[in-house]
Amino acid sequence: MADVITHHCPNCGGPLTFNPSDQKFHCDYCLSIFTVEDIETFEAKATTAAVENSAAEASSIEKTDGSEMDLFLCPSCGAQIVTDHTTAATYCYFCHNPVVLSGRLTGEFLPNKVLPFKIDREKAIADFLTWTKKKRFVPKDFFNQEQIEKMTGVYFPYWVIDAETNGNLTGSGTSLRVWVIGDIEYTETKVYQVFRKGTAKIKQLTKNALTKNLQQKMVEGVQPFPIDQAVDFHTEYLSGFQAEKRDIEIIELADQIQHELGAYTEDLLRDTVSGYTTFTAKNKSVAVEKQDNHYMLLPVWLVTYQAADKKTYYYAMNGQTGKVSGVLPISNKRLGLFSAGIFAGILAIAMIVGYFL
Repeated sequence: MADVITHHCPNCGGPLTFNPSDQKFHCDYCLSIFTVEDIETFEAKATTAAVENSAAEASSIEKTDGSEMDLFLCPSCGAQIVTDHTTAATYCYFCHNPVVLSGRLTGEFLPNKVLPFKIDREKAIADFLTWTKKKRFVPKDFFNQEQIEKMTGVYFPYWVIDAETNGNLTGSGTSLRVWVIGDIEYTETKVYQVFRKGTAKIKQLTKNALTKNLQQKMVEGVQPFPIDQAVDFHTEYLSGFQAEKRDIEIIELADQIQHELGAYTEDLLRDTVSGYTTFTAKNKSVAVEKQDNHYMLLPVWLVTYQAADKKTYYYAMNGQTGKVSGVLPISNKRLGLFSAGIFAGILAIAMIVGYFL
């Protein structure tokens, strides 16, 4: 059962949204601007029942197409808000009020950090159009206003791992020297036993923590994120955006993380082996001495498009760095017209050349 809250303007009571351009919270009604400290001070002093009533209860849980859907009440208009079980922040479809399902981000699901959006919606849309217009044969409706309006800022859940490892690497290295005296070529091969041992500190290994992203992989292509710029989590940062809570636990990623930490450590040890013509590793071992797991929400601008064949395409942009990832749809009609134009041009040239010959 999740609490439903909206962060309200202390001046006029309108809903507040986070603005990436100045990293502050704006009221679109009275144009007031606040910091996260301002909002928390105001809410801490509030004595009215509005805040308590905004902790609306989930009225029911339904099953739809085999997936769990939850119903909540909008604290502004009372309309039902339908979400799936991982949604943590969204909008009311009727009054467009931004709401945070704070109960889904508490206890063990309380994020350690959040990386706020740095790129605002206006710039995200401009960069999206610039990127798409460079591509040929994209369907025209991919650029229409309705499609652009689908661009959504989403905080996706990730596990971020910092670790210390101890590694050992042994192998044989060869040193080859060739020289010529007269008509005779001499080759000298020296074989060395190589041993490397060391401690590695690996920071910010970032792993997806949402099952829905395993197939699309749209959020993997926009990494890396500037994790160092993450701040302590406050629900205010989610206001005006959508957010998802994790449904992949760190224990489920243990083998994958162990493998990657081992591979990184081995690569670091191999990089210290130099000065040999060849090197062949024989034995290697890596032990994880310390591992700190951090649950974070990271920002992504997302656009989805469903083509005529019902295939869904995804476009994602890193909300901090602007790095993009995605596969654009191809219009067979536009491709066919382009191919026909080339064929007609070649045919015309051939007819002209044939006429003069």
